[in-house]
Parts: sequence; structure tokens; C-alpha cells
Amino acid sequence: MNPTRNRSLPDRRIEDYALIGDTQTAALVSTDGSIDWLCFPRFDSPACFAALLGTDDHGHWRLRPRDAGAKCSRHYRGDTLVLETEWSTPSGSVRVLDFMPPRDAAPDVVRIVEGIRGTVAMRSELRLRFDYGHVVPWVQQADGQIIAVAGPDAVSLRSDVHQYGRDFATYADFEIGEGDRAWFVLTWHPSHQRPPAPVDALAALGPTESYWTDWIGHSKNRDDMPAEVTRSLLTLKALTYSPSGGIVAAATTSVPEHIGGERNWDYRFCWLRDATMTLAALLRSGFTEEAHAWRNWLLRAIAGSPADLQIMYGVTGERRLREFEADWLPGFGGSTPVRIGNAAADQLQIDVFGEVMDVLALARESSIGPSDEAWSVQRALMKHLTDVWHLPDEGIWEVRGGRQQFTYSKVMAWVAFDRAARAVERYGMGGPAKLWRSTADEIRRQVCAEAFDAERNTFTQAYGSKALDASVLLIPQVGFLPAHDPRVVGTVEAVHRELAPDGFVRRYLTEHVDDGLPDNEGAFLICSFWLADSLAMIGRVGESRKLYNKLVALRNDVGLLAEEYDPVRKRMLGNFPQAFSHLGMVNTAYHLDATEYTPLRPSAY
Repeated sequence: MNPTRNRSLPDRRIEDYALIGDTQTAALVSTDGSIDWLCFPRFDSPACFAALLGTDDHGHWRLRPRDAGAKCSRHYRGDTLVLETEWSTPSGSVRVLDFMPPRDAAPDVVRIVEGIRGTVAMRSELRLRFDYGHVVPWVQQADGQIIAVAGPDAVSLRSDVHQYGRDFATYADFEIGEGDRAWFVLTWHPSHQRPPAPVDALAALGPTESYWTDWIGHSKNRDDMPAEVTRSLLTLKALTYSPSGGIVAAATTSVPEHIGGERNWDYRFCWLRDATMTLAALLRSGFTEEAHAWRNWLLRAIAGSPADLQIMYGVTGERRLREFEADWLPGFGGSTPVRIGNAAADQLQIDVFGEVMDVLALARESSIGPSDEAWSVQRALMKHLTDVWHLPDEGIWEVRGGRQQFTYSKVMAWVAFDRAARAVERYGMGGPAKLWRSTADEIRRQVCAEAFDAERNTFTQAYGSKALDASVLLIPQVGFLPAHDPRVVGTVEAVHRELAPDGFVRRYLTEHVDDGLPDNEGAFLICSFWLADSLAMIGRVGESRKLYNKLVALRNDVGLLAEEYDPVRKRMLGNFPQAFSHLGMVNTAYHLDATEYTPLRPSAY
């Protein structure tokens, strides 16, 4: 029996966390000074700190004043991923710097304590629990460091203050006076290898800061970039697995879309659906190298039979993302099950063909340029899509309530055929352009006949359905119909009216849609950014700007966004930080920054 089942769970709020990372993995640090989530050595590796999804007993590392009444404020140090938390107590104040140096080999977490005023009594409490909080490691002291080992994993802790063990945890109690410094370095390595060469904690700070400031400094719009866009781009870079160029959807798994509910999914993978938005954001910001790496990751991931195309892959293109439930974890706010892996990878989602064709078209027409390898892959995809585009599927939202003829899936099938035909018509690529163009026209006629509710003047979620779906906001953005078309205007107005009663957009109304789950969910932030884009496209720029500013105000104290927002309880929901939300912010900001709304290209959403 899991003893934590009978304990009251901490009242955690996802907005209380900040992100640190080294572009291969990431950690979440709370306002209590605790690292409650960390996977070593990759984003999708088993967590050694999993308190985020349970209690402190499932692994955490808290570093803060011993005074329980200490007050803190925090921010990132400039345009970096170095987190700076300042603690104030009656006896003095200290600063804690948390960061992960970009690595050559082994991953490190560095924590530095600096005395600002007076003297402050501090405590470090390290409770390592491997395999998502399931395994208590064997701990020993050797060569001046603490070494914890369990199965394939080993973690060492080095510090310039005394460490001691108690109750299956490692503690350090020390005082910091004005001008004093203390440091800690936590390092992972495979248990069958010797510990790596130690990182100098104090010497690593400057190069880590420079890494981030140098990277963001390469943006072509750096001088005019608003703070929220800068932070969003830094977050996107932090969610990039640099060895492969893949970008994970979020750093976490199973942070719920409804507190106490079952909508708990693993987002530590790379979705093809994010591809066009990601590439558009990177190209608009001048990050051609990252855009090129993302395009190349995509080509490697989807290589093989087109019939085996998946909606998501692992960070280096892994296909088997087996889903299981970690039943020893009580979940964030008691939200179970906690899922590891994602079975949605096996779903049929026709729209991904459109996303792949769209992102490769964008790459061809941008500074990245064409690729013979890419076109060979595209032709194979189109041959397969010709045979399957008419099939029902699970749709953009990966519903588990049965396949339907989803409108967005068909629209994106149109995108695939349109981009393929355009590649031949405009760029001289080889292929059956007439067949592709005629198929695109057939799909458009079918969607307009089967998915349009003339009585309400709006496109709906699926053929013959009355349910609305926020994904239909993308119809003008992918070029399926022009923004001034009355059916598009009516759709934008219907979504605004029916799915955004409080200004924040739901994907759909769960009471109207059988998605295989019993509970509700919050407003999806990416859908709200889509609405802002759509309002601008139909000429209502003032309303678009107002909504954008409202979304910017939802960011937490360090500028991060989750997947969803609960307007009633005024709290974030879903995995965190969410790449989709930050990409939406970047692209909407660029849209609105223009004197006149003109998308980068018709398909660049």
C-alpha cells in the first residue's frame, strides 16, 4: 500500500513554478525554493524529483531559509534561464541562484546562496526518489560527495557546506552572512560509470548567463521585441532537445486539465501538429539555425512508410511511446491517473499530413530553402493520403470517444493537397499537380457542404455536428477560405460567443462532445491566441489587441504559461510550461505588431 495515499496532499499551484534547463532536460522550482520536478538525463527520462505529482516523499530538493515566515520574490536574471530568488527574514536576506549549465556530457543542477544583509539560517533538504518517486536509492559518501545509486541511475551531490543523512534524505544546515556564498551541485551519471569531472559552481554562472543572452541576442527583432515574446522564445529554446532539434510540448506529465479529474497526459514528446507554428515563430524571430534543425528532426522522425506516420515522436524520433499508469503517485491535487508515455501516438489523425506538408512548404519558401530529401518524403506522404483522407479519425484533440469526420482534419487534408499542388505549380517540383489540385477542390466542396451550419452561420466540429470547435478558427489562417468570407466571419463570431463567454476560449464544450472522459477542462490558451489572430484578420484589431493583452496578463511572476486557464478559480491548468501557449503568444505578437495584419503567408498560423 502506498503510505502517501492517506496523507493530505499539498495545495500546489502550477503558476508557482519557474523553469530551469540545459536544452536537454528541465526542472521546476517552486516559490518555496523546492525543485519538485526533474527528469535525468532527458526530458522524457524517469523523474528523480516527482513531488509535483505527489508529496515531498516522492522526491524534491528544497533550499530556503529555516524561518518558515521568510518572504521571497524572484525573477530570471536578465534574458536568461538563471532563476534568482531573494529571501527576506527578520535577521537578514539572501539570494538563491538556480540554473543548469548547458552541458558537454553529464547534466548538472547548480544552486548558489549569496548573503545580502545580516545573517540568515538556511537549510537544504534533498530527497532523491528515482523512477518517478518509486525507488529509494542507496546513498553513501565518497570522495567528499554524496552519491545516490539505484538501478541505471546515479546522482552525486557536492557542496562546500556539511551534509548529513536522516530519514532517507540528505540535509545541510548552515548560516549565510552578508557577502558570503555557499554552493551545491547535483550531477547525474549512469550508475555503471565513474562520476564525471566536477563542475565549478561559481565559475559556471557567467558562461550560463552568456549562453542565454548570446542566443536571444541573435534575434533579428531583438531591439523591438516585447518582454513576453523574449521570455516565450527563451522558453521555447529551453524546451528544445538540442542534440536532435526536437521540441517537446511541455516539460511535465499529468499536470491535470481539471483538478481531481482524469485529463492527465504526458507532454514530454514532440508533436507534428506544432511544426508549422514553431517554424513560423523561429523564422519570424531570425532563428534560422533552430528552424533548420527542427525541419531536419521532422524529416528523420517521419522517415519510413507513410502508413506509419505518427502524430508525435520521442525527442530523437522514437516511435514507441508506451503509456502506463504510475499508480504509486497520488497525482497533482489528487488528479489520477498519472500517465507515463502517451497512447495517442497510435491514433489516426489525418490533420498531421497537412501539418507536415505545410511546414515543409514554409521551409521551402523561406530562408531555409528547398530540399530534395524533403520532397521525396512529401510525395510518398501524398500518395498515401490520396487513399486515406476520406476516413474518420480521432482529430486534433486526440479524443478517445471514437472516430469522426472532424472538420479540422479535412481542412488540413486540403492543406496537404494544396501545398503539394503549389510546389509543382510555383516551384517546378515533380508530381501530379492536377490530381492534387482536383482532390483539394473536392475536399473544399465537401467541407463547405457537410461541416457548415447555415442556420448558425458557422463551421462545426465535425460533419453533421452542431458542436463548435475552436480549431475551425484556423480555416482562414491556413488559406482554406479568405478572412472576409461571410462564413469565416460567422465562424469567428460563433466561437467568440459560444466558446469564450468569459473571454477565454474552450476547445469545445465537453457537455456537447463525447470525448471519452467524464470531467470538464479549462480554457485552452492556444485557442485564445487563435481567436486573437482571427479577430485581427476580420478587421477587429482593437478587440484582438485587448484579448492579447488579457492573455499576456495571465503569465506567472516569471513570465510562463501552462496549457490552460480556469477563469473561475483563476489558476493555470495543464502541463507546464506549454510550448503551444508560448508559440501562440509569439506569433500573435508578430501579427499585431504589423501596421496592417498580413500573415507571413496564408498557412502560417
